[in-house]
Amino acid sequence: MNNMRANDLLARLPKVDLHLHLDGSVKPETILDLARRQGIELPVYDKDGLIPHMRVGEECGSLIEYLSKFDFTTRFLQSAEALERVAYEVVEQSAEHNCRYVEVRFAPQLHRNTGLTVEETIHHVVEGMKRGQRDFAVRVGVIAICMRNHSCESNLEVIEAAAKYVGKGLVAVDLAGDEASYPPEYFREVFAESGRLGIPVTIHAGEAAGAKNVFEAVMNLGAVRIGHGVRLKENRSILEMVKDRRIPLEMCPISNIQTKAVSGWETYPIREYLEQGLVVTINTDNPSVSGTNITNEYRVLKERFGFTTPELVKLIMNGVDAAFMEEHDKVSLRREMEDEMSSLGVLN
Repeated sequence: MNNMRANDLLARLPKVDLHLHLDGSVKPETILDLARRQGIELPVYDKDGLIPHMRVGEECGSLIEYLSKFDFTTRFLQSAEALERVAYEVVEQSAEHNCRYVEVRFAPQLHRNTGLTVEETIHHVVEGMKRGQRDFAVRVGVIAICMRNHSCESNLEVIEAAAKYVGKGLVAVDLAGDEASYPPEYFREVFAESGRLGIPVTIHAGEAAGAKNVFEAVMNLGAVRIGHGVRLKENRSILEMVKDRRIPLEMCPISNIQTKAVSGWETYPIREYLEQGLVVTINTDNPSVSGTNITNEYRVLKERFGFTTPELVKLIMNGVDAAFMEEHDKVSLRREMEDEMSSLGVLN
């Protein structure tokens, strides 16, 4: 009974999710419907049969293998209607787990096969998210991703389009993809432009490659948050720099194990990082690809690492503090979440 009650509390806690990919969050039933509407052939035509095409199993060998699952889902996300719908459904799914704020990231250049412009892709994701915000009372933000395997020109297009949506639903830009093959120093010119335009930056770093990528992301790309950062512990001085600058880490426990960013749960450095004073946040990364949700991420921390409820609350509130939000909105979100936590009896 106690375990049931603990799980019920985890579901009811208000949460935030700062690291969530649009194309890693598509529901199998949505793929079935989009394929039918768009006349795209599927390998199978039932929800359960599609899951292996969209989700990694226990045997996932690397980040590259993990990323291959996205080739399947992005085919269906090439129209205004599909982008809006999936963005809306991501907010709906977040609301089911009492997520009060969610930032959804996507790479505009991957959604242009039927002729959408970069700006149009951002517009439709923002529209879907805003509709979700109205219907589900979840605050939202959109992050535009530059891809590591794309040209500088292609990525600069993303930065320039993103600038037009800052303050209108877009909150930051990011760099994602095959980290080991494309180190962050290749992208200094791209992110110099985001700095010039005043767009906040988060960078995937220290996931499939080492701590020096975190250093480069912060010092030369202007990152004020780091996606994952699990390998930060490989360099003490870089870890101290991240700690001193209070740069939040967007950790995604289930995904980090699946991509082999760490060798297993016994080496997952979350306790270590918290004890050393790093700002750690907990996120889902790709609910459909990883077979997870935000409640499940917290459940794993409780079961595997013995996190207490006050510790989980601290991690949640770290996410609020790290959010790419205007300060007055953040104050209001913090107050709402604290009130809700008080009513659940988890805040002193």
